[in-house]
Amino acid sequence: MTAIPQQVLDRQKSALNTLAATQATLFAGFEKLVDLNLKVVKATLDEVAQTSQQAIAVKDPQEAAAFATALVQPGAEKALAYGKHVYDIVAGVQGELAKLAEAQIAEGQQQVADAVEQFSKSAPTGSESAVALLKSSLATANGAYESLTKAAKQAAEVAESNLNAAANATFKAATDAAEAATKAPRSRRAA
Repeated sequence: MTAIPQQVLDRQKSALNTLAATQATLFAGFEKLVDLNLKVVKATLDEVAQTSQQAIAVKDPQEAAAFATALVQPGAEKALAYGKHVYDIVAGVQGELAKLAEAQIAEGQQQVADAVEQFSKSAPTGSESAVALLKSSLATANGAYESLTKAAKQAAEVAESNLNAAANATFKAATDAAEAATKAPRSRRAA
């Protein structure tokens, strides 16, 4: 009889540990986002001060146009880099949470398997087919869970690959546009 209360206590302890680990993971991700944003704000303020000094030195409209277009490419690169950093932080937190969830599910599956095993040992005579059906159902459910987990991981990998490809294409288009804009004022000056 003492095994049941001990199992309940163990489950509660495990649930509390998982909750604490989840909170720690979420807080660490939040802390990384705050740190990233503080660095971005500091760098932006420094760049604004430097750019303001450069803007004061602009003398004619052609220089102003060249100066403005020269600001486009670094801005696009920085925005893309910022988005990538945010994505990496969120993906890291998501990965850690997925690991915690998988561990919790595996523990739950083991507990159910242990309960079925205890039930089968104390089952009345003649209930062997019911116990076999229960064990078969448990194995089928575990197999289905594993299949779904593999499919979800593959889908996440494909989505990440597509996101990276889209980000790279966007970055290339922004870079090409900035280069074209930078070259345009120079060609006008030559004319």
